[in-house]
Amino acid sequence: MTLKTRLSILLLSTPVLIFVVVGGLIGQASTSGGDAKIRELRVFDDVLRLVVNNYVEEVKVDRAMEGALKGLADGLDPDSAYLTAQQVADVQSGAPLPDGDVGLELTRQYYLRVIAARDGSPAAKAGLQTGDYVRGIDGRPTRDMSVFEGTRLLRGQPGSKVTLTVIRGNAADPHEVPLVREKPPTMVVSGKTAAPAIGYVRIASFREGVVDQVKKQIADLSRAGAKSIIIDLRHTAEGPLENGVAAARLFVKSGTLAIKGGREADKDADKNADKNADKNKPAATPPPNREAITAAAGDGAIDLPVQILINTGTTGAAEIFAAALDGNKRADLVGERTLGRAGMQKLVKLPENRGLWLTYGRYLTPSGESIQGKGLKPDVEVEDSDVAEFGAPASDTDPILDAALARAAKKAA
Repeated sequence: MTLKTRLSILLLSTPVLIFVVVGGLIGQASTSGGDAKIRELRVFDDVLRLVVNNYVEEVKVDRAMEGALKGLADGLDPDSAYLTAQQVADVQSGAPLPDGDVGLELTRQYYLRVIAARDGSPAAKAGLQTGDYVRGIDGRPTRDMSVFEGTRLLRGQPGSKVTLTVIRGNAADPHEVPLVREKPPTMVVSGKTAAPAIGYVRIASFREGVVDQVKKQIADLSRAGAKSIIIDLRHTAEGPLENGVAAARLFVKSGTLAIKGGREADKDADKNADKNADKNKPAATPPPNREAITAAAGDGAIDLPVQILINTGTTGAAEIFAAALDGNKRADLVGERTLGRAGMQKLVKLPENRGLWLTYGRYLTPSGESIQGKGLKPDVEVEDSDVAEFGAPASDTDPILDAALARAAKKAA
């Protein structure tokens, strides 16, 4: 096939392909909205023609289209991604990722950026912190790398090595951080007595087994005399979203734990956010395009007063757990606003075996507010300790925990 023929086919098919893929995934638009989308597709067609006809060198059409489709997915949210044929094959194979990881959860902000480093992980031991920029993985720049790809590059066999190029804050000089992958721990929950009659539970991850571990830790603390519990979710970002709901069932006896919603549900949530801001109002019955997840018989076995510590590294299942307890008046949130990452992704296949890793739905709070992109606002706002410079010891102060302890002691008095 000649270049001219390929370009002709491309120019005719590209707007149609994008319209079908995007339109089919996000639903039918209104008449005015549809007209606006068609105008945008015409602009895309015009730009493509201008590039092909006027660029100083011969345009490699396949590469240009890869970039266009990648940019389309990257512009949606940090967790959506365009997948190559090989990446699609890897997902469809169902083969599990290698056991070894470095304990990092990532998002995108110009480069890949650290959401949190799991307690005791190789990344945490190396001093990586929430907000660090990962500019390279084994020498590969992350400027145009998706979270999907970056997360998989960090996985490998336990004992294998990976080197990250990291920048913190406004520092100009990057740091080369070598890490050795480890198999994640099975124990992700720990507990201790933080003060007389006050138990402290740290949930480092919402991986498999978290529900039983939380139940056991609180039972042990209760037998030791705890009359209230502080649950620390700061820098907790791992684990399937549904595990946040499962853990919340331990604390909520009745009511709505969370709501699953798609595009229209999120639009309604944004529109009605101000109306739902009063946490003392019971959650309304969700419309048909939402699925309410409610407490069941036997839930709510733990009835101790709870405070939950949160910060900008709290996200995913941890946010859903915190929202369930806060929305049912079973806990107060203490600390900083959370990140806001509660989307569900799935593979959508495209022609030529390529695909999209697409956010198709989101978890909402019990009152129907969106978590995605907004996060949870704490009931008691307290700034966390400042991030230390590379190589500097971590701060020995903990203002968020101190505020929660003081609050618990005051309530007990």
